[in-house]
Amino acid sequence: MSEYYDNLADQVREHFEDRLEDCQVRHAELTITVAKAKLLDVCRALRDVGIFKFDELIDVCGVDYLHYGKDEHSEASWTGPRFGVVYHLLSVSNNHRIRVKVLLDGEPPIVDSVIDIWNSANWFEREAFDLFGIIFEGHPDLRRILTDYGFIGHPFRKDFPLSGQVEMRYDPDKQRVVYEPVSIEPRVNQPRIIRDDFRYEGRETQAEEQTDA
Repeated sequence: MSEYYDNLADQVREHFEDRLEDCQVRHAELTITVAKAKLLDVCRALRDVGIFKFDELIDVCGVDYLHYGKDEHSEASWTGPRFGVVYHLLSVSNNHRIRVKVLLDGEPPIVDSVIDIWNSANWFEREAFDLFGIIFEGHPDLRRILTDYGFIGHPFRKDFPLSGQVEMRYDPDKQRVVYEPVSIEPRVNQPRIIRDDFRYEGRETQAEEQTDA
C-alpha cells in the first residue's frame, strides 16, 4: 500500500509542481499542503483530473497549533501559522485517499469555502467555524451548528477556558433560558507524566508473562 501511495505522490508532484508547499507519504497516507490562495485551484483539479478523481469529500476539520510542539521537556513551539484546515478526500472509482492541508494566520483566520466543489463541505465548514472561528468565504449559510447562537467564543481553541465563558439554565420565574457567569472555579488540565524510572518495569514483565502463558 505504501508503494501505491508513493507512486500517487509522484503523480501529484508532477501535476501540481509549485502549487504545492509540501507533499509526503507517512504511514501509507498521502498528505499535501497547499497555500490558501491555491486551494480552490488544487481542489478542483483533484476532483476533475482522471488519475486523481477525488469525487468525495469525507471530512473537513480545523486545527489550532497554539501549543503544538510544547511539552514538559522543551519550550520549543510551533512557529508557523496558528490555524489550519484539513480536508480528507476519497476517490471511489480509483479507490485511493488524500489529505489536503492549508495553514491560516490572522484573526479571524479566513479561507475560501470548497462547497461549490464538494457540497458535503456545508456542515463540516460550519462546524469548523463554530468550534475554531475559521471563516469560510463564499459559504452560503455560515453560522453556528453545535453551540447556541448566543455562545461566546470558540470552544476548540487552545486558549478557550475549560469551564467556558458563561453557563445557562432555565429560569422558572422568567420562563426562559438565561445566561449567567460561570459559577465554578476555572481549572487547568495537567498533562499525564510518564516518568523515566523503573516503577512500571514489574507491571510490564508481568503483562508479558501473562501474554506468553
